[in-house]
Amino acid sequence: MNVRKFVAASARDALRKVKELLGPDAIILSNRATADGVEIMAVPASDMEMMVPPETREPAPDEDYVVRLSRPSLARASAAPPPVARARGDLPPLASRPMPRIERPAPAAAPRQAEIVPAGVMDEIRSLRRLVEQHLAGFAWGEAARSEPVKTEILRQMLDAGFSPQLARELLAGLPRELGAAKALGWAKAAADRALPAIDGENDVIDHGGVYALVGPTGVGKTTTTAKLAARCVLRHGASKVALITTDGYRIGAHEQLRIYGRILGVPVYLVKDAEDLRQTLMGLAHKHMVLIDTIGMSQRDRMVEEQIAMFGHGMVKRLLLLAATARGDTLDDVVRVYSGPDLAGCILSKVDEATGLAASLDVIIRHRLTLHYVSNGQRVPEDLHLPKRNYLLDRAFKDLPESSPHRLGEIEPRLVMASASGVAAFGGHRA
Repeated sequence: MNVRKFVAASARDALRKVKELLGPDAIILSNRATADGVEIMAVPASDMEMMVPPETREPAPDEDYVVRLSRPSLARASAAPPPVARARGDLPPLASRPMPRIERPAPAAAPRQAEIVPAGVMDEIRSLRRLVEQHLAGFAWGEAARSEPVKTEILRQMLDAGFSPQLARELLAGLPRELGAAKALGWAKAAADRALPAIDGENDVIDHGGVYALVGPTGVGKTTTTAKLAARCVLRHGASKVALITTDGYRIGAHEQLRIYGRILGVPVYLVKDAEDLRQTLMGLAHKHMVLIDTIGMSQRDRMVEEQIAMFGHGMVKRLLLLAATARGDTLDDVVRVYSGPDLAGCILSKVDEATGLAASLDVIIRHRLTLHYVSNGQRVPEDLHLPKRNYLLDRAFKDLPESSPHRLGEIEPRLVMASASGVAAFGGHRA
């Protein structure tokens, strides 16, 4: 089977390439998004016809019939038919006048079966493809380890730490070959530092002011972080310049917890129930330097997330997404996809004190190009909220696992990870 791969910037462009090269009847085996756009695996329809039962054939016509397949309608009798063989010797002789020849209508074209690929065949194709890619990735990893041992070791260390294969390949794509291990690690950290969008003291939202809603899944510390930001703002601009709003009227004690913080800080706290209530409340607080909104925590799979985003979608409110440093990278990816939008001003990394490493969370922030505004590393208000310190964050992100760790990748695991993530392109290239 001649399986072909097509890569293009969009699905429409990829399908156009398939049609131009393999024809309009080509069979699509798989499609997926890649770093280069969209990848489609396809085969010509003629190849797939060999894998399905042949179409049922019509029986051969009798000698006194003429079957014409060129027309779907009844064909006329031939003007000069050939002699008709007698099937039995005792039949009477034919009349001298020629008998009209009966013609069968051309059989209706059978529906094409080549486009229906059995599920078992597809499973075999996918299994074979994965097996080939893993073998090729193993060869590529072994060759890279021999030709670029330093780069291979830094990649292993990044995978151990929790970086995604995609970001690790991108960061190490331009690593100079002549660097030793220590300088190569410093080069990789510098590359990550350049890619990390984080604010500095001049861009602190506390100084610029505005209306910010803290959003995110349950248990990431939104209420406590809201109080920390309010306390920082009170220390710089005074209690009269700050107001707190909560939309969390569901959890028992959630509203009261924010009111306690408000009484301690000397700032008012308002409870709103819907978008119109929020709009009216914000109009009354237009003179405030900063208004902070504490929201109800929702799983990224909750349909109410869309309603919450729409509630803040009138342009007056910017959202700050809280990401827990203790969460897995794929979970954080899911959270960012659901909570993304034009009014998302950036993120706050919480639970840094509870995380063993920061590679996965920083990886997500870099790949999704989120602006990191603050880092939260405890429950104290307002002490445990800081502007991001790049050196500290990256040192923790690149911290290598001890050799005794059960989570450390061995000799063969890195090549399997890279094979699963990107086929044979282990070092920032393209798939074969």
